[in-house]
Amino acid sequence: MDTSLVTLVSADAHVNEPRNLWWDSLPSNMRDSAPARIRPSAEGAWEMKSHDATTLTQAQKDLQEERERNEANNLDYRLNVMREDGISAECVFPTIGLYLWELEDADLGEACCEIYNDWIFDTLESKSKRHSCAGLIPTWNMDAAVREVRRIESMGLGSIMLPLRGVPHEYNSPKWEPLWSAVEEAGLPVVMHQGSGHDMLFYRGPGAAVANLLATQSMAPRTAGLLATSGALERHPGLHVVFVETNGAWLAWAMDTLDSYYDAFLAIPGWVRPELKEKPSHYLANQVHCTFQWDPTGIRNIERTGVRALLWGSDYPHSEGTYPNSRSVVQELCAGMADSDAQAILGGTATELFNFDPELVATPILSV
Repeated sequence: MDTSLVTLVSADAHVNEPRNLWWDSLPSNMRDSAPARIRPSAEGAWEMKSHDATTLTQAQKDLQEERERNEANNLDYRLNVMREDGISAECVFPTIGLYLWELEDADLGEACCEIYNDWIFDTLESKSKRHSCAGLIPTWNMDAAVREVRRIESMGLGSIMLPLRGVPHEYNSPKWEPLWSAVEEAGLPVVMHQGSGHDMLFYRGPGAAVANLLATQSMAPRTAGLLATSGALERHPGLHVVFVETNGAWLAWAMDTLDSYYDAFLAIPGWVRPELKEKPSHYLANQVHCTFQWDPTGIRNIERTGVRALLWGSDYPHSEGTYPNSRSVVQELCAGMADSDAQAILGGTATELFNFDPELVATPILSV
């Protein structure tokens, strides 16, 4: 189909947090451990650097980069970029903030989540109905996590971000139940971004940088499997989980694999706990979604996964994203697709999940 007139909603976009965001806002006794920047490591992964690891020389080098990064946080600049790229609305996630779950100090982690949530609300969410911004959840303490879910809802942020790998508990732990209940009550989608909640350094040596990205995306089917087979999705049918930048090709494989083993192990008394009302694939198809920039295999699998599982995103302003060529990218991906399927993947499902105003989203952005 011709996608040139299809409304584009990017289900994956980012801000570049100011490097002094946490330093300026934290109590003095926490500042030395404040997140400051992320850098590719020599071994082929990404790592968060705190202020106590930032030398004066590095700080000077960062100054110019900081000026360039902050353009993406300016609403008028961002709206002009969206207009240029043909995008009507964006779901917005952090960059440095993706690594906050690496912090070991629960009090520091809680403070950093709250600081980011206040900042992103003030910077974008409160100023633009074309932006749905995620709030970060301090998962180290479940009472604090539930409080922040309720605060995020009352503030008006658009989604709830959790780490892709559960911190400090795996996602089949009963300790998550209060949070699942709070999220379902809030009616906001949960987003889990690739690389969060775990060390991305799976491999070292030749090819590690690329292979590590494949490995970190493999956390998505593992987490989705836990949410389905533990009964969390069944107990909370209003819970929708969006796996961000993990692509969607894995979903069909996960559905078939989980169903196959679930059926086989039902014959062995006591092996399947809990027994579900439906097969695991039912819950994945109805409550799990995946964002992608370029995923032709995921698109070919929609007969198995359903079309609502896939959400396109530009990943702006990250270098591996589709800007400024988003229109040509989606045209190539969706050229042979049914109109209704393309419309759902490119914006319709994201509009529904992230509670955008459909009339506003259907209105092109004028020059700012």
